Amino acid sequence: MKITDIRATTVTVPIEAPLRHANGCHWGRFVRTIVEVETDEGLVGLGEMGGGGESAEAAFRALKTYLVGHDPARLEELRFLISNPTASLYNNRMLMLAAIEFACLDVLGQKWGVSVSEILGGRLRERVPFASYLFFRYPNPQTGKGEVRTIEQLVESAQSLKESYGFTSHKLKGGVFPPKYELECYQALAAALEGDRFRFDPNVVWSTETAIWFGHEIRNIRNDYLEDPVFGLNGMRHVREKVRMPLATNTVVINFEQLAANVLNQAVDVVLLDTTFWGGIRACIKAAAVCETFQLDVAVHSSGELGIQLATMLHLGAVIPNLSFAADAHYHHLTDDIIEGGKLKYEQGAIAVPSGPGLGVKLDHDKVGAYRDLYRRLGSYAYDRDPLRPGWTPVIPNDRWADPRDARAPKIPY
Repeated sequence: MKITDIRATTVTVPIEAPLRHANGCHWGRFVRTIVEVETDEGLVGLGEMGGGGESAEAAFRALKTYLVGHDPARLEELRFLISNPTASLYNNRMLMLAAIEFACLDVLGQKWGVSVSEILGGRLRERVPFASYLFFRYPNPQTGKGEVRTIEQLVESAQSLKESYGFTSHKLKGGVFPPKYELECYQALAAALEGDRFRFDPNVVWSTETAIWFGHEIRNIRNDYLEDPVFGLNGMRHVREKVRMPLATNTVVINFEQLAANVLNQAVDVVLLDTTFWGGIRACIKAAAVCETFQLDVAVHSSGELGIQLATMLHLGAVIPNLSFAADAHYHHLTDDIIEGGKLKYEQGAIAVPSGPGLGVKLDHDKVGAYRDLYRRLGSYAYDRDPLRPGWTPVIPNDRWADPRDARAPKIPY
Protein backbone atom coordinates (compact mmCIF):
# COMPACT_ATOMS: atom_id res chain seq x y z
CA MET A 1 0.00 0.00 0.00
CA LYS A 2 1.25 3.47 -0.92
CA ILE A 3 0.26 7.03 -0.10
CA THR A 4 -1.14 8.76 -3.19
CA ASP A 5 -2.43 12.10 -1.88
CA ILE A 6 -2.54 14.39 1.15
CA ARG A 7 -5.32 16.93 1.59
CA ALA A 8 -5.65 19.60 4.30
CA THR A 9 -8.76 21.63 5.10
CA THR A 10 -8.92 24.32 7.77
CA VAL A 11 -12.17 24.66 9.68
CA THR A 12 -13.40 26.77 12.55
CA VAL A 13 -15.98 25.33 14.97
CA PRO A 14 -17.79 27.54 17.49
CA ILE A 15 -17.48 27.03 21.23
CA GLU A 16 -20.07 28.01 23.83
CA ALA A 17 -18.23 31.17 24.88
CA PRO A 18 -14.75 32.71 24.49
CA LEU A 19 -12.26 30.96 26.79
CA ARG A 20 -9.78 33.19 28.65
CA HIS A 21 -6.33 31.92 29.56
CA ALA A 22 -3.03 33.26 30.87
CA ASN A 23 -1.72 34.18 27.43
CA GLY A 24 -4.86 35.44 25.72
CA CYS A 25 -8.17 33.97 24.64
CA HIS A 26 -9.96 31.51 22.35
CA TRP A 27 -12.18 33.98 20.53
CA GLY A 28 -15.40 31.96 20.53
CA ARG A 29 -14.16 29.18 18.25
CA PHE A 30 -11.39 26.71 17.62
CA VAL A 31 -9.42 26.74 14.37
CA ARG A 32 -8.24 23.27 13.32
CA THR A 33 -6.73 21.80 10.17
CA ILE A 34 -8.19 18.44 9.07
CA VAL A 35 -5.79 16.16 7.19
CA GLU A 36 -6.75 13.32 4.84
CA VAL A 37 -4.14 10.81 3.68
CA GLU A 38 -5.31 8.76 0.69
CA THR A 39 -3.76 5.47 -0.45
CA ASP A 40 -3.69 3.48 -3.68
CA GLU A 41 -6.15 1.02 -2.13
CA GLY A 42 -8.80 3.71 -1.78
CA LEU A 43 -8.48 4.00 1.99
CA VAL A 44 -8.46 7.49 3.52
CA GLY A 45 -6.98 8.14 6.96
CA LEU A 46 -7.79 11.16 9.11
CA GLY A 47 -5.53 13.50 11.06
CA GLU A 48 -5.95 16.84 12.81
CA MET A 49 -3.74 19.77 13.76
CA GLY A 50 -4.41 22.94 15.71
CA GLY A 51 -4.69 26.25 13.87
CA GLY A 52 -2.55 27.07 10.89
CA GLY A 53 -5.07 28.18 8.31
CA GLU A 54 -3.75 28.73 4.81
CA SER A 55 -0.14 28.30 5.94
CA ALA A 56 -0.91 24.87 7.37
CA GLU A 57 -2.69 23.80 4.22
CA ALA A 58 0.30 24.91 2.14
CA ALA A 59 2.72 23.10 4.46
CA PHE A 60 0.80 19.83 4.16
CA ARG A 61 0.70 20.20 0.38
CA ALA A 62 4.47 20.56 0.45
CA LEU A 63 4.73 17.22 2.26
CA LYS A 64 3.44 15.42 -0.82
CA THR A 65 6.95 15.42 -2.27
CA TYR A 66 8.12 13.63 0.91
CA LEU A 67 5.31 11.14 1.33
CA VAL A 68 3.55 10.26 -1.94
CA GLY A 69 4.63 6.71 -2.69
CA HIS A 70 5.53 5.98 0.92
CA ASP A 71 4.11 2.92 2.68
CA PRO A 72 1.92 4.20 5.58
CA ALA A 73 2.94 1.17 7.66
CA ARG A 74 6.58 2.32 7.73
CA LEU A 75 5.94 4.78 10.51
CA GLU A 76 9.49 5.04 11.88
CA GLU A 77 10.86 5.98 8.48
CA LEU A 78 7.97 8.43 8.10
CA ARG A 79 9.01 10.05 11.38
CA PHE A 80 12.48 10.82 10.02
CA LEU A 81 11.19 11.87 6.61
CA ILE A 82 8.98 14.54 8.20
CA SER A 83 10.87 15.48 11.34
CA ASN A 84 14.55 14.66 11.03
CA PRO A 85 16.14 16.05 14.22
CA THR A 86 18.78 18.12 12.42
CA ALA A 87 16.48 19.35 9.66
CA SER A 88 13.93 20.30 12.32
CA LEU A 89 16.28 22.98 13.58
CA TYR A 90 15.14 24.94 10.53
CA ASN A 91 11.50 23.85 10.16
CA ASN A 92 9.95 22.03 13.09
CA ARG A 93 7.18 19.81 11.73
CA MET A 94 6.30 18.00 14.96
CA LEU A 95 2.60 18.87 14.86
CA MET A 96 2.42 17.95 11.18
CA LEU A 97 4.13 14.65 11.92
CA ALA A 98 1.46 13.93 14.52
CA ALA A 99 -1.40 14.63 12.09
CA ILE A 100 0.14 12.41 9.40
CA GLU A 101 0.81 9.63 11.92
CA PHE A 102 -2.82 9.76 13.08
CA ALA A 103 -3.95 9.36 9.48
CA CYS A 104 -1.53 6.51 8.72
CA LEU A 105 -2.61 4.59 11.82
CA ASP A 106 -6.22 5.19 10.78
CA VAL A 107 -5.46 3.72 7.34
CA LEU A 108 -3.73 0.69 8.83
CA GLY A 109 -6.59 0.01 11.19
CA GLN A 110 -9.07 0.19 8.32
CA LYS A 111 -6.95 -2.17 6.21
CA TRP A 112 -6.49 -4.70 9.01
CA GLY A 113 -10.02 -4.35 10.40
CA VAL A 114 -8.94 -3.38 13.92
CA SER A 115 -8.95 -0.23 16.03
CA VAL A 116 -5.82 1.86 16.50
CA SER A 117 -5.66 0.90 20.18
CA GLU A 118 -5.43 -2.78 19.18
CA ILE A 119 -2.54 -1.97 16.83
CA LEU A 120 -0.76 -0.14 19.66
CA GLY A 121 -0.79 -2.98 22.16
CA GLY A 122 -4.42 -3.63 22.99
CA ARG A 123 -6.86 -1.91 25.28
CA LEU A 124 -6.54 -1.94 29.03
CA ARG A 125 -9.75 0.06 29.39
CA GLU A 126 -12.82 0.60 27.23
CA ARG A 127 -13.64 4.06 28.57
CA VAL A 128 -11.37 6.99 29.41
CA PRO A 129 -12.37 9.26 32.32
CA PHE A 130 -12.16 13.03 31.87
CA ALA A 131 -11.95 16.04 34.14
CA SER A 132 -14.16 19.04 33.61
CA TYR A 133 -12.14 21.84 32.06
CA LEU A 134 -13.21 25.09 33.69
CA PHE A 135 -12.27 28.44 32.18
CA PHE A 136 -12.94 32.04 32.95
CA ARG A 137 -15.06 33.03 29.96
CA TYR A 138 -16.33 36.09 28.19
CA PRO A 139 -20.05 35.95 27.38
CA ASN A 140 -21.15 34.45 24.08
CA PRO A 141 -20.99 37.29 21.48
CA GLN A 142 -24.45 36.44 20.11
CA THR A 143 -26.48 35.50 23.19
CA GLY A 144 -24.63 37.34 25.95
CA LYS A 145 -24.74 34.14 28.02
CA GLY A 146 -22.00 31.88 29.36
CA GLU A 147 -19.82 34.40 31.17
CA VAL A 148 -17.56 33.03 33.92
CA ARG A 149 -15.88 35.88 35.79
CA THR A 150 -17.24 35.84 39.34
CA ILE A 151 -16.90 33.13 41.97
CA GLU A 152 -20.64 32.48 41.79
CA GLN A 153 -20.53 32.04 38.00
CA LEU A 154 -17.58 29.65 38.27
CA VAL A 155 -19.28 27.45 40.87
CA GLU A 156 -22.51 27.45 38.87
CA SER A 157 -20.60 26.45 35.71
CA ALA A 158 -18.82 23.58 37.49
CA GLN A 159 -22.03 22.28 39.05
CA SER A 160 -23.78 22.41 35.67
CA LEU A 161 -20.97 20.47 33.98
CA LYS A 162 -20.99 17.87 36.74
CA GLU A 163 -24.75 17.42 36.36
CA SER A 164 -24.57 17.24 32.54
CA TYR A 165 -21.49 15.07 32.09
CA GLY A 166 -20.83 13.34 35.41
CA PHE A 167 -17.36 14.78 36.05
CA THR A 168 -15.83 14.03 39.45
CA SER A 169 -12.46 15.67 38.71
CA HIS A 170 -12.29 19.37 37.89
CA LYS A 171 -9.54 21.46 36.36
CA LEU A 172 -9.52 25.25 36.58
CA LYS A 173 -7.50 27.18 34.02
CA GLY A 174 -6.11 30.22 35.80
CA GLY A 175 -3.43 32.82 35.21
CA VAL A 176 -6.03 35.39 34.10
CA PHE A 177 -6.84 37.31 37.29
CA PRO A 178 -4.65 38.15 40.31
CA PRO A 179 -3.53 34.97 42.11
CA LYS A 180 -5.31 35.93 45.35
CA TYR A 181 -8.63 36.17 43.51
CA GLU A 182 -8.06 32.89 41.69
CA LEU A 183 -7.24 31.25 45.02
CA GLU A 184 -10.63 32.35 46.34
CA CYS A 185 -12.25 30.92 43.20
CA TYR A 186 -10.47 27.58 43.56
CA GLN A 187 -11.29 27.27 47.24
CA ALA A 188 -14.95 28.04 46.57
CA LEU A 189 -14.99 25.44 43.81
CA ALA A 190 -13.60 22.77 46.14
CA ALA A 191 -16.08 23.67 48.86
CA ALA A 192 -19.05 23.51 46.49
CA LEU A 193 -18.06 20.11 45.03
CA GLU A 194 -16.91 18.44 48.22
CA GLY A 195 -15.64 14.91 47.70
CA ASP A 196 -14.48 15.49 44.12
CA ARG A 197 -10.89 15.98 43.00
CA PHE A 198 -9.30 19.16 41.66
CA ARG A 199 -6.37 20.51 39.68
CA PHE A 200 -5.22 24.06 38.93
CA ASP A 201 -3.27 25.37 35.93
CA PRO A 202 -2.04 29.00 35.71
CA ASN A 203 -0.16 28.33 32.44
CA VAL A 204 3.37 29.05 33.78
CA VAL A 205 2.87 32.79 34.40
CA TRP A 206 3.56 32.85 38.15
CA SER A 207 6.80 33.52 39.96
CA THR A 208 8.19 30.65 42.01
CA GLU A 209 7.35 32.57 45.20
CA THR A 210 3.70 32.96 44.13
CA ALA A 211 3.52 29.28 43.17
CA ILE A 212 4.90 28.20 46.56
CA TRP A 213 2.46 30.47 48.40
CA PHE A 214 -0.49 29.20 46.34
CA GLY A 215 0.58 25.59 46.86
CA HIS A 216 0.65 26.05 50.62
CA GLU A 217 -2.77 27.73 50.60
CA ILE A 218 -4.46 24.83 48.75
CA ARG A 219 -2.84 21.98 50.67
CA ASN A 220 -6.17 20.96 52.29
CA ILE A 221 -7.93 20.54 48.93
CA ARG A 222 -8.08 17.10 47.26
CA ASN A 223 -5.61 18.09 44.55
CA ASP A 224 -4.67 15.78 41.71
CA TYR A 225 -1.75 18.10 41.06
CA LEU A 226 -0.68 21.69 40.51
CA GLU A 227 -0.05 22.10 36.80
CA ASP A 228 2.64 24.34 35.29
CA PRO A 229 2.71 27.00 38.01
CA VAL A 230 6.03 28.33 36.64
CA PHE A 231 8.05 27.99 33.46
CA GLY A 232 11.12 25.81 33.10
CA LEU A 233 12.51 22.74 34.81
CA ASN A 234 14.56 24.79 37.27
CA GLY A 235 11.55 26.81 38.36
CA MET A 236 9.39 23.70 38.67
CA ARG A 237 12.12 22.02 40.72
CA HIS A 238 12.30 24.98 43.08
CA VAL A 239 8.52 24.87 43.62
CA ARG A 240 8.50 21.08 44.01
CA GLU A 241 11.05 21.30 46.82
CA LYS A 242 8.70 23.47 48.87
CA VAL A 243 5.17 22.32 47.95
CA ARG A 244 3.80 19.03 49.20
CA MET A 245 1.72 17.96 46.22
CA PRO A 246 2.46 16.57 42.75
CA LEU A 247 3.49 19.00 40.02
CA ALA A 248 2.36 18.33 36.46
CA THR A 249 3.42 19.76 33.11
CA ASN A 250 2.58 19.88 29.43
CA THR A 251 5.05 22.70 28.71
CA VAL A 252 8.49 21.77 30.08
CA VAL A 253 8.51 18.00 29.45
CA ILE A 254 7.28 17.62 25.88
CA ASN A 255 10.09 15.62 24.30
CA PHE A 256 12.47 12.85 25.23
CA GLU A 257 15.43 15.12 25.98
CA GLN A 258 13.36 16.98 28.55
CA LEU A 259 11.97 13.73 29.90
CA ALA A 260 15.51 12.45 30.42
CA ALA A 261 16.48 15.67 32.19
CA ASN A 262 13.48 15.29 34.48
CA VAL A 263 14.39 11.70 35.29
CA LEU A 264 17.98 12.64 36.14
CA ASN A 265 16.97 15.59 38.33
CA GLN A 266 13.28 15.46 39.01
CA ALA A 267 11.20 18.60 38.75
CA VAL A 268 7.86 17.14 37.63
CA ASP A 269 5.79 14.27 39.03
CA VAL A 270 3.11 13.98 36.34
CA VAL A 271 3.80 14.20 32.60
CA LEU A 272 0.75 15.31 30.59
CA LEU A 273 1.03 13.58 27.23
CA ASP A 274 -0.33 15.45 24.22
CA THR A 275 -0.66 13.45 21.01
CA THR A 276 0.18 16.55 18.95
CA PHE A 277 2.99 18.08 21.01
CA TRP A 278 4.88 14.79 21.22
CA GLY A 279 4.51 14.05 17.51
CA GLY A 280 1.89 11.32 17.59
CA ILE A 281 0.26 8.58 19.63
CA ARG A 282 3.26 6.26 19.34
CA ALA A 283 5.65 8.80 20.84
CA CYS A 284 3.27 9.29 23.77
CA ILE A 285 3.20 5.54 24.38
CA LYS A 286 7.01 5.44 24.35
CA ALA A 287 7.10 8.35 26.81
CA ALA A 288 4.53 6.64 29.03
CA ALA A 289 6.75 3.55 29.12
CA VAL A 290 9.73 5.64 30.26
CA CYS A 291 7.54 7.22 32.93
CA GLU A 292 6.35 3.78 34.03
CA THR A 293 9.96 2.66 34.43
CA PHE A 294 10.83 5.64 36.64
CA GLN A 295 7.51 5.70 38.55
CA LEU A 296 6.31 8.97 37.05
CA ASP A 297 2.56 9.35 36.60
CA VAL A 298 0.99 10.37 33.30
CA ALA A 299 -2.28 11.84 32.09
CA VAL A 300 -3.64 12.86 28.70
CA HIS A 301 -3.43 16.53 27.75
CA SER A 302 -5.88 18.52 25.65
CA SER A 303 -5.03 21.17 23.07
CA GLY A 304 -8.42 22.22 21.71
CA GLU A 305 -9.44 19.08 19.89
CA LEU A 306 -12.20 18.15 17.50
CA GLY A 307 -13.38 14.56 17.18
CA ILE A 308 -10.37 13.25 15.26
CA GLN A 309 -7.80 14.30 17.81
CA LEU A 310 -10.15 13.31 20.64
CA ALA A 311 -10.15 9.81 19.12
CA THR A 312 -6.33 9.76 19.29
CA MET A 313 -6.53 10.79 22.94
CA LEU A 314 -9.00 8.00 23.66
CA HIS A 315 -6.88 5.35 21.94
CA LEU A 316 -3.83 6.60 23.87
CA GLY A 317 -5.72 6.53 27.17
CA ALA A 318 -6.93 3.02 26.40
CA VAL A 319 -3.50 1.43 26.07
CA ILE A 320 -1.17 3.04 28.62
CA PRO A 321 -1.10 1.21 31.97
CA ASN A 322 0.02 4.19 34.06
CA LEU A 323 -2.86 6.55 33.24
CA SER A 324 -3.07 7.83 36.79
CA PHE A 325 -5.56 10.68 36.43
CA ALA A 326 -8.63 11.67 34.45
CA ALA A 327 -7.75 13.12 31.04
CA ASP A 328 -8.23 16.75 30.05
CA ALA A 329 -10.51 17.82 27.20
CA HIS A 330 -11.76 21.11 25.82
CA TYR A 331 -14.33 18.99 23.99
CA HIS A 332 -17.39 19.80 26.09
CA HIS A 333 -16.98 23.51 25.23
CA LEU A 334 -17.67 22.78 21.53
CA THR A 335 -21.13 23.39 20.11
CA ASP A 336 -20.62 20.84 17.30
CA ASP A 337 -18.09 18.54 15.63
CA ILE A 338 -17.03 17.57 12.11
CA ILE A 339 -17.42 13.80 12.56
CA GLU A 340 -20.38 11.62 11.58
CA GLY A 341 -22.95 11.35 14.33
CA GLY A 342 -21.91 14.62 15.97
CA LYS A 343 -19.99 14.95 19.20
CA LEU A 344 -18.85 11.83 21.04
CA LYS A 345 -20.89 11.32 24.20
CA TYR A 346 -19.84 11.53 27.84
CA GLU A 347 -21.26 9.00 30.29
CA GLN A 348 -20.48 9.36 33.99
CA GLY A 349 -17.54 11.62 33.17
CA ALA A 350 -15.99 9.21 30.64
CA ILE A 351 -16.02 8.65 26.87
CA ALA A 352 -16.00 5.22 25.28
CA VAL A 353 -13.00 4.40 23.09
CA PRO A 354 -14.24 4.19 19.46
CA SER A 355 -14.63 0.54 18.48
CA GLY A 356 -14.60 0.81 14.69
CA PRO A 357 -11.53 0.11 12.55
CA GLY A 358 -8.76 2.67 12.63
CA LEU A 359 -9.52 5.73 14.72
CA GLY A 360 -13.19 4.78 14.58
CA VAL A 361 -14.45 8.18 13.42
CA LYS A 362 -15.46 9.41 9.97
CA LEU A 363 -15.82 12.89 8.54
CA ASP A 364 -19.21 14.46 8.08
CA HIS A 365 -18.33 16.16 4.80
CA ASP A 366 -21.30 18.53 4.92
CA LYS A 367 -20.13 19.85 8.29
CA VAL A 368 -16.52 20.03 7.10
CA GLY A 369 -17.71 22.16 4.20
CA ALA A 370 -19.83 24.39 6.40
CA TYR A 371 -17.07 24.99 8.95
CA ARG A 372 -14.49 25.45 6.18
CA ASP A 373 -16.72 28.21 4.80
CA LEU A 374 -17.09 29.68 8.30
CA TYR A 375 -13.30 29.78 8.62
CA ARG A 376 -13.00 31.52 5.26
CA ARG A 377 -15.53 34.10 6.43
CA LEU A 378 -14.12 34.71 9.93
CA GLY A 379 -10.45 33.91 9.38
CA SER A 380 -8.02 33.10 12.16
CA TYR A 381 -7.79 34.79 15.54
CA ALA A 382 -4.86 35.71 17.74
CA TYR A 383 -4.83 32.97 20.39
CA ASP A 384 -2.17 34.87 22.33
CA ARG A 385 -4.16 38.12 22.52
CA ASP A 386 -7.08 39.21 24.69
CA PRO A 387 -9.72 41.07 22.62
CA LEU A 388 -10.36 43.55 25.46
CA ARG A 389 -6.70 44.18 26.28
CA PRO A 390 -5.14 45.56 23.07
CA GLY A 391 -1.37 45.64 23.15
CA TRP A 392 -1.19 43.45 26.25
CA THR A 393 0.94 40.38 26.53
CA PRO A 394 1.95 38.62 29.74
CA VAL A 395 5.48 38.78 30.99
CA ILE A 396 6.85 35.75 32.86
CA PRO A 397 6.45 35.95 35.75
CA ASN A 398 3.39 38.05 35.07
CA ASP A 399 2.31 41.07 37.08
CA ARG A 400 -0.32 42.48 34.70
CA TRP A 401 -3.61 40.78 35.48
CA ALA A 402 -7.12 41.23 34.16
CA ASP A 403 -9.56 42.88 36.55
CA PRO A 404 -12.34 40.51 37.73
CA ARG A 405 -14.57 43.55 38.26
CA ASP A 406 -14.41 44.42 34.55
CA ALA A 407 -17.74 43.19 33.16
CA ARG A 408 -17.23 44.36 29.57
CA ALA A 409 -17.95 41.92 26.75
CA PRO A 410 -15.85 41.93 23.59
CA LYS A 411 -17.44 42.37 20.19
CA ILE A 412 -15.81 39.67 18.11
CA PRO A 413 -16.79 37.73 14.96
CA TYR A 414 -18.67 34.55 15.82
